[in-house]
Amino acid sequence: MTTSRLEAFSDGVLAVIITIMVLELHVPEEPTLHALWHDTGPGLLTYLLSFVYIGIYWNNHHHMFQLAEHVNGAVLWANLALLFVLSLYPFTTAWLDESIIEHGFDEHTPVVVYGVNLLAAAIAYYLLQLAIFRAEGADSRLREAVGSDLKGKLSPGLYILGIASAAWIHPLVGIAFFVAVAIIWLVPDRRLEQYVVQHSS
Repeated sequence: MTTSRLEAFSDGVLAVIITIMVLELHVPEEPTLHALWHDTGPGLLTYLLSFVYIGIYWNNHHHMFQLAEHVNGAVLWANLALLFVLSLYPFTTAWLDESIIEHGFDEHTPVVVYGVNLLAAAIAYYLLQLAIFRAEGADSRLREAVGSDLKGKLSPGLYILGIASAAWIHPLVGIAFFVAVAIIWLVPDRRLEQYVVQHSS
């Protein structure tokens, strides 16, 4: 099977996820900068973080399927599992936003749940990668391009540290870990791009 329908469906789902997240933003009750910050500021920050994460997954998903040549049932289900976990971002983002507006950064549970959502997405992406490896066998171009995948192995550990920190130290410490992971992935990682260019012939 070709990857075109899978890619088109995934792009559509990710676009809807981003749209739902932006619709969750609160409109200020008064036409003042203070109201903008108080009513919308926390939501803008949580939206920005989640938007960056969706962008990271979209980017990596795009590069992944530039290299993937074979799609089977396992790959389709693994891709759906990833999309399911990512589709929870609007819910966990909105809960985190509401919690910050009403209680500041004093509530642990919404931050922990948000972190679990991030961790689940990372695991789902890894399982999708494994499904492609198995579908393509030892000659998988994606397997060769991914290599040691240091970022992919480091991220779940940082998510777990963030979840533990949010639960037992302070929610802001947990959020700091989640922001750090996003920054790590924002630093350009051109392994897959370079592989595509080098093997484009």
